[in-house]
Amino acid sequence: MKVLIVEDETSSYENLLSILREVAPMTEVVGNTESVAETVRWLDENQSPDLIFMDIHLSDDSAFAIFSQTEVKVPIIFTTAYDQYALDAFHVNSIEYLLKPIKAKDVRRAIDKFHMLSNIDLAAYLGRMGSLVPEPRWQSRLLVPHRDMLVPVNVADIAYIFSTDKNTTIGMNNGEQLGYNKSLESILSTLDPQQFFRANKQFAINRDSVEKITVWYDSRLLLTLTAATPERLFISKNRAAEFKQWMTGGR
Repeated sequence: MKVLIVEDETSSYENLLSILREVAPMTEVVGNTESVAETVRWLDENQSPDLIFMDIHLSDDSAFAIFSQTEVKVPIIFTTAYDQYALDAFHVNSIEYLLKPIKAKDVRRAIDKFHMLSNIDLAAYLGRMGSLVPEPRWQSRLLVPHRDMLVPVNVADIAYIFSTDKNTTIGMNNGEQLGYNKSLESILSTLDPQQFFRANKQFAINRDSVEKITVWYDSRLLLTLTAATPERLFISKNRAAEFKQWMTGGR
């Protein structure tokens, strides 16, 4: 049996390695990764092992971030020092979870459970792995530098974001305009795409700030927002269908 150990604490790795040699001496440990980035790279570049022992808390992020960056095709036995993380998802989504400090009897039980799984059991387990992918966390507030202050801005109060080659302006529903030293692309990457739409090269808009949609003569859409914009805001003919779907909450 080939095993990958995902663990960033040397003492925990050596403890698990020693236990595996004791309870499953035929096991071959084919790798040890210590971070999300290293694990994703290893899985992408190497043949899949038979089983993965995976610590939840890694050096750069939660191990759950691995599942949104690469396809994990083998069963996992999670390890954690925090019982609250294990109680919810792991009964359903993992073969077993081990609480640190890991004991030999627990590893033996987990491996026995793995060997008892049928192909149908493994297929069902792997089919549930998607539920471990974390939901993205979108920002609800920005801190916008203004003179010698940082102004807290509620994202819900933003009508539009307007960008030129040199400047980015956040337009608020109340008509206030705030300069921001980040690019439109950078700001949008932190905002919920169901709420904010890239209207064109210069504008991103808040769905709740759209007051009126006028069909223009060439099938473009002219938008009127709750706040006046620096220039007319058009949706091109090619993006009109996508915009309409977004406005109505479609996917």
